[in-house]
Formats: sequence, C-alpha cells, structure tokens
Amino acid sequence: MPGLMPDEGLYRKIEQTRSKCLRTASPTGGSPRIGISANYNDILGSCLSRAYSDAVIQAGGTPFILPLTDDEAVIETYLDSIDGLLVSGGGDIYPYYLSEDAKQHLGEVCPERDRYDLELIRLAARRNIPIFGICRGHQLLAAAFGGTIYQDIYSQYQTSSSVLGHNPKLPKQQYAHRILLDKRPDSLLSRLLYPQGELWVNSLHHQAVKSVPPKFTETAVALDGINEAMEAYPEKAIFSVQWHPEQMIYGGVDKERQSSLFTHLIEEADLYRRARTIHRHVAVVDSHVDTPMHFEKSPRFDLDTDCLVDLPKMQAGHVDAVLMAAYLPQGDLSDSDFSKVEQNATRLLEGIHALSRLAPDKLCIARAPIDILRAKRRGRKAIMPVIENGYAIGNDLSLLRKYKELGVAYITLCHNGDNQLCDSSSRSCQTHKGLSSLGRYAIAEMNRLGIAIDVSHAADSTISQVLECSKAPILASHSSVRALADHPRNLPDELIRAIAQKGGVIQVCLYPGFLNKEADKATLFDAVDHIEYIIELVGIEAVGIGSDFDGGTDLPGCRNEADLIRITIELLRRGHSTAELKAILGGNLLRLISEVQSIGYKLMPNDL
Repeated sequence: MPGLMPDEGLYRKIEQTRSKCLRTASPTGGSPRIGISANYNDILGSCLSRAYSDAVIQAGGTPFILPLTDDEAVIETYLDSIDGLLVSGGGDIYPYYLSEDAKQHLGEVCPERDRYDLELIRLAARRNIPIFGICRGHQLLAAAFGGTIYQDIYSQYQTSSSVLGHNPKLPKQQYAHRILLDKRPDSLLSRLLYPQGELWVNSLHHQAVKSVPPKFTETAVALDGINEAMEAYPEKAIFSVQWHPEQMIYGGVDKERQSSLFTHLIEEADLYRRARTIHRHVAVVDSHVDTPMHFEKSPRFDLDTDCLVDLPKMQAGHVDAVLMAAYLPQGDLSDSDFSKVEQNATRLLEGIHALSRLAPDKLCIARAPIDILRAKRRGRKAIMPVIENGYAIGNDLSLLRKYKELGVAYITLCHNGDNQLCDSSSRSCQTHKGLSSLGRYAIAEMNRLGIAIDVSHAADSTISQVLECSKAPILASHSSVRALADHPRNLPDELIRAIAQKGGVIQVCLYPGFLNKEADKATLFDAVDHIEYIIELVGIEAVGIGSDFDGGTDLPGCRNEADLIRITIELLRRGHSTAELKAILGGNLLRLISEVQSIGYKLMPNDL
C-alpha cells in the first residue's frame, strides 16, 4: 500500500498563489526573535492582527505571539526565548491600574490583559530587552513607568474644542492627521522618520498619553498637542508611537518610512541577542560593589531588594560574579580606632560569607578565579570578598593573613583621606608623600599572601611607588580616565600606561562624576568612552568594569547590576569582537587575580 502523502497538485497551487514578501537577513545569521503581546477576546482567546507579525518578518525578525498568562514563571520563560518585545494595540486600559475612577466615556477593558502586559513590560525592562509599543502599547508603557493617561481625549483634554479626530471613520491604513516630530538631531524618531517637521499618520484611538514618564522624552505630538511618541534612550532601549505603523505597512502607505521603526527594533534585538549570548558563555565579573554598606536594611541578597546589586539583578543581567567590598570609612589612626576597624572589617566579611547560605544552590563564595568559572558551569552566582581601605590592617600586618583566610582577593590601600599606609587622591595632606614605611611592608606581605593591591582612591605618588615595589601586577578596581574627566580619583595617561606595562588592569568606574566633568550629563555612553580610551592607549588586556554600585553610583542607562549588559550592547554597537568583550567583561580581571595568587603560592607558607 502506498504511504499517505500530501497532494502535490494542491501544493503547486499554493506556490502559484504565494505572496512574495521581502525578508531582510539578520547581520549575524538567523532572525532575532520578537515576542508580540497578544490581544484577547472571549471567543478567540489570545490572538493578533497579522499586520504586526508581517511587519516584523519584513524587517528581518521572527515573530512569536505571547499568549496571556498570570504566571510570572511562564512570562520569564517567554523572555528567555525572545530578543525584543512588541507591545501591541487593543482596548482601553483598566482605570484601577491608573489609580483613577472610571470616566464616562471609558471603552471596553480587559483587566486580565492589562495585568499580563504590565508584568511583561516590567520583567522585560528589568532584563533590558528592547521594547517597542504601538497605540495601546504606547499608553501602557507610559502607565508602567509612571506617566499618566487620558481615559478619553474628547472629554478630558483641556483644549477639547480643537481636538483632532483621533479615531475617525477611515480605513486603518489611511492617513488621518499630521504629527510634529521632535527636531533634535539625537531624537530616535527624527533619525528614523527623517528630520522633518510634519508627518502624516493613521489614527485609531480615543485614549492617549497625558504625561510621559520620568526619564522618557516626548518625541512627537499631533497638531492639537496630543502626545504621539516617546522614547527612553539612553535610559532604556524603549520607544513607542501612538499610531499604527504596522497597518500603514500592511496597506502599502508610507511603507519605507514606517518600516524603519520595525527595522530599528530588529537591530536593537539583534544586539541584545548577541550581548546575552556573550554573557551566557563568558565570565562576566564586576570588580567592585559596596552592597555590604546596606546589610542592615537589605540583608536578603537572594531576593529583589532596593540595593543595586542582588541575586535577581545578577540573574537578569547575566552577571556571574561580583567582588564585594567590606568598606571601612577612614577614621583616626589610634590603637583604639584600629581595634574598632578590625572588628568592623571582620563583621562585614563574615556577613559577605553569610550571603551564600541564603541560597546555597544559587550563590557561592569564590576564593579564586577558578571558583567563579566552576560556579558559572553549575548555574550559580559567585561573590568574592574584598576590603576597601587598608585602614582595616591598622599597624598589625598579621591581620593580612586573617583577611586572606576570609577569602579577601584584594585590598584597596586607602579611601578618602590619608591613612597609615599611604596618601589618598582625595582629602590628602600628603602625609607620606606616597607610601609610608608600613605601606611598603604591607605591599610585600600582600604579594607574599597573594592578595591583589588595589590603587583606586590612592594618590598618584602612592600609585607610582606601589608600581616600583610590588612584585605582582596591580589593580585599579574602580577608576576612570583623567584625560576624559579631570578628577583626582581618575588615572592620568602615564599611570594607565605604567599599570598596563606591569600586567595590571584598570576597571572603569560608573560613578557619573568620574565619567563626565558635568556629572549630571553623564550616561553609560561616557563609560564606554572611558573603556575605549584605555583600549586605544594601552590595549584590550588592561581594562574592565568596576561599577561601584551601592557606593553612590547612579548612572543613567546603567543603574544597577542588571544593566551591565547595556555596556556590552554599546561595545558591540561600536564594533568590538566577542574575544575583546570576553577580556573586558571579566577575563582581564580574572587573569590578574590568578597571577597575583600564583605569585603568592610561590612566596607564602605552605600551611595557608
């Protein structure tokens, strides 16, 4: 009996009638996966207009409809599988979620969909997945990030007598009214839709964004003043429009211009996909966080907290390890104060160790780079203890051995103000003109024990003398470039060269005041500029990232540990290779610590 086979004649007819659509290949091969939030009704369940998926396909992406669910774990699984998110249009927003009473002309709402979409937006934004919102999606993004909404333009807008027809009885694909584009050259919409004043769009809504959220910028308005577009760059890769570009593309109206919005989403999604792949395959290490400063108010590192560094944020950003500092503020140089600072250092280091016991299946303490690599293979995040401020040593160098036994990987020689070891870059009286005699002995003992020497916060004279007497390469765990931002905490070119020549590494700090002479204008782009400056000056082997999160850092575009992937994205955008990113994201730092510990193994006593 012949096997059951499809009818060849039927498939020839299908081929004859197949429409030909232009597909754009992804620059990395394969299409970025774009999740599209589903609409919903009682008869069809989760559903979607074909215009959305066709627009994604024609821009070079692969669309996936994301069905409604109340299960956060399922939403997280969706986000594991996509590279970009398109929040689609639909009905009105449930006013309870806007903390508002329902207005007279409110249309049909679907609270289940609102709950789903808002949770989808929250979790995608935490992961830094690029997001594009359309119509209702535009309004939802405003609501999700703290903006406000008109439930009904015609009854609520203050100049309602001159309001345009925002939902006229016209075909979906046809022009309805004009909008005015933001004329700033850095506006995303102006770049994508050409830098001109007016643009015709379709219009299918009676709700609208009343006020854009904090950190967002309004990028287009209708001629009556109603908001038509906004973006969150550089804060997040999020943008949205009030009209329906997918319907204009579907109907062949202004197709090229409207398609550029989807092309941009695909390009951003491709960068995100590449960055996430890199983070999943290389060790990503942040060389300096100050989270122990907040132990008393946020002790649960395994949960999502107000701190900038915790386990959920490390997971969201695919960060494998943090070097966590027991920070000791500078005090008096008396025996009683040295005794107190030793106690505080021990308490903080023991607190760092205790974190791993909160979730032993997800967290571990790392004493060496190999521990970080093993943890990554086993799906765990690693914490490596360090000390910020050699003040913790007091006058007793034997404490260095105690700290080594507690797993300390490096010690920052000083903080703000001179201490018993050396002069500081800030609040210095040039007490020692660099290193003190005790400081020189401390350098030798740290070499012997395999503890890395961190010169962040140290005076230029201190750093020069450390370079002269250290047998091991040295580290600047959270320092930036003085040539780009003239601050004494930053390193001049001659010291960057000297550190690099001895195999050392400069980990760029994300503190705004160290990145831009006008701190209020600093963004993650400045941080990438500092990284690239060091690469140009001394090569790829001498640079990394030391965020200083939880120590006062608040950098637009990279505000917490989950956001470190955005620096990777920007480095990819500027053309850096996977091999270069492996070095920057952790390879250089781990190499240095391994070398320091290797030198220590040759010098230290066998019982340690």
